[in-house]
Amino acid sequence: MKKRRGMATLNDFSIEPRVTIFRPTADELCAMTAEMPNATKTGFDNFNVQTKVDSRSKKSTYVIDDDPSLHSDQCVGRQEAERLANMQDEFIRGSEMICVDGYIGNHPQYRTSARLWIEKAHANIAGMQNLLYYPLDGNEGEDWKPTLTVVYTPSVKAEGYPDDRVITVDLEAGVTRVMNSDYFGESKKGGLRMWNAMVYNQGGLPLHAGCKVIPVGDESKCALIVGLSGTGKTTTTFTRQNGSGPVQDDFVAWMPDGVIQSTENGCFAKTFALSAEDEPTIHAAVCRQESYLENVAQRDEGNVDFFDESYTQNGRAVIRMQDVDGAIDAREVPKADFLLILNCNENIIPGVCKLDEKQAAAYFMLGETQGTSAGGKDEAGKFLRVPGTNPFFPLLHSQQGNRFLELLKKQPLEVYLMNTGRVGGPVSDDRSMKVRIPHSSAIVKGIAENTITWEVDPDFGYQVASAVPGIDSKDLGVLQPRVLYHDQDRAEEYASHVSRIREERDTYMNSFPGLDQEIISALSG
Repeated sequence: MKKRRGMATLNDFSIEPRVTIFRPTADELCAMTAEMPNATKTGFDNFNVQTKVDSRSKKSTYVIDDDPSLHSDQCVGRQEAERLANMQDEFIRGSEMICVDGYIGNHPQYRTSARLWIEKAHANIAGMQNLLYYPLDGNEGEDWKPTLTVVYTPSVKAEGYPDDRVITVDLEAGVTRVMNSDYFGESKKGGLRMWNAMVYNQGGLPLHAGCKVIPVGDESKCALIVGLSGTGKTTTTFTRQNGSGPVQDDFVAWMPDGVIQSTENGCFAKTFALSAEDEPTIHAAVCRQESYLENVAQRDEGNVDFFDESYTQNGRAVIRMQDVDGAIDAREVPKADFLLILNCNENIIPGVCKLDEKQAAAYFMLGETQGTSAGGKDEAGKFLRVPGTNPFFPLLHSQQGNRFLELLKKQPLEVYLMNTGRVGGPVSDDRSMKVRIPHSSAIVKGIAENTITWEVDPDFGYQVASAVPGIDSKDLGVLQPRVLYHDQDRAEEYASHVSRIREERDTYMNSFPGLDQEIISALSG
């Protein structure tokens, strides 16, 4: 259905397209995607789009503020942001634009109205976002307005910015503008980045986290899984323990009253190395007609190859939560029982360790892991520290750490650090051990059932597992790196790692003005 410009119910601020395609259906969006020259139909009868940009553009992203001291990320002044907005608006006035409306979250108290404007020529982005928004309930009147809006024009170049690309984030107005990127992640993150600030200002904490509910006897345990993209967050969320059900994949909010707030009605899943054997739940949903694929290797006959990285390792798919076996409505989720901080490492981080209150805030703030292709070529394979493992928090990082400790004192839950990588060295070192999916699954099950035996680690003060049901004694090195290194006559190497890591962490934690001293001092034990 097309409507002409000038209708008050369609226009946000100065968004006045030549033609507006207003709230198209899923079938209409699929039909428009089929017209795209870079969209091909797969053997699953869904569409796979090859994009020019295959990861998020951090270097091109700016928060709009004349006072950069209020943000940890780079900023652009309001005058320059207005110039960019006028340039984009001028392009839109001569263009066909799709308008997609919905909600971020479905909690009746906290859900946030959201809108995406996107060029019709990139209809797949509208189709993917339409799957992730919670749908309108049908009672929205003429006065319905979005709280958060993303205006997306892949065809507009921003000369003078990195790769002639720019993403401006106006937290005050609730508007993100994206120019010269055709990667769906900029739409998804555009809304969620602004939502991060909203949640913080409401007294909560946005978490780059999955959420799942695990049955334990006659009860159930709610787990939050915090981690950067590519560290196993989605896999850990969707792996079944005791018939567990996923609630949310990518972002949740931990509110001051203990409510766990969801964000998305689907999942933007990484597909590289996706197999029916290791990840049957995600694989089954990806292979449905209703799902969208992005940058997945595909042969002429329509067969996709999730293990082919010739184009990129950052192949993705958007799937609906209703297509995920065992998925649980976020409105039915109790308060969280435990939180996992994922760290894809390759040296002396245990498969799991248990943290006390202050240690939990410290390791949350450290956000250590190995970067993946999701963050672009500059991050892939490199050691990173991203506070809260949340690269989309648009305020000061110290605010994340302080809020985490504050909520932990009000709404106590158990916190664990989990290594989803290797212990003892990189994959090229045959002495090292891989923390495999069955290892991680046994650990999560053991945490939920309280069946893990713990002992204090003499080097870092946290508790490490001496026994986990389901993990054989021959794999003890996965649980206790210190034992692995000593058994391999590498005690000196282990001690060197300990000394280096302590020093680097101390320097890093002291680099955040305003971070609670309790959090900084927690790493000295």
